[in-house]
Formats: sequence, C-alpha cells, structure tokens
Amino acid sequence: MTTLAFIQNMGPIQLLICLAVLLLLFGGKKIPDLARSLGKAKGEFKKGLAEGEKEEPALEDSKANQKSLEAKE
Repeated sequence: MTTLAFIQNMGPIQLLICLAVLLLLFGGKKIPDLARSLGKAKGEFKKGLAEGEKEEPALEDSKANQKSLEAKE
C-alpha cells in the first residue's frame, strides 16, 4: 500500500480540490453512476475471491488423491 501512502497526508483543502476537479471532468450526473459501478465491481471482486477460496481446498484434495493413486501404481 505504499503507492497510496500520499492519501494519508492529504488535508481537507486537497480533498476539496480533488473533488472539484472530478466534478469538472465528469459532471454532476456521472459521478453517482461511477461510484455505483465501482461499488458493484468491488462486490463482484469479493465474490470472486470467496469462490476462489472455496475451490482451492477442493483442488488440493484432488491433487492429494491423484498422488495417492500414482503411489499405488
């Protein structure tokens, strides 16, 4: 997280300037849509991580079964 360390040093004036620039770039109507899509993307990412963690133990079990079969041959 060292790449985002500069955010910790931002004061209220810098945050207001950043928000003003965002408002100028995207407009008032687009910002809620952008925030909503970022929230959905975050949720999908977390869901994908959870599914990956569920599949990982099954993958390890199948590898163990395969090794035991190879040992028996």
